[in-house]
Amino acid sequence: MTYSQQSEIIGETCVICDKQKEKGIHLYSSFICTDCEKDMVQTDTSDRKYQYFVEQLKKAAASKIYS
Repeated sequence: MTYSQQSEIIGETCVICDKQKEKGIHLYSSFICTDCEKDMVQTDTSDRKYQYFVEQLKKAAASKIYS
């Protein structure tokens, strides 16, 4: 990746979709984009996607602060 390509990457990597996004929320030290946040809130617990979200959120729940 060249310097010009690196400078074009703006935002943070979403812990759910693993894509670079500019807008979202922070949960502990993890970032969740607004698209994934909206999708999670609207997903029924009986939907297959629900379990995927649960698994991805486990990444956010793991503390990354070491003392």
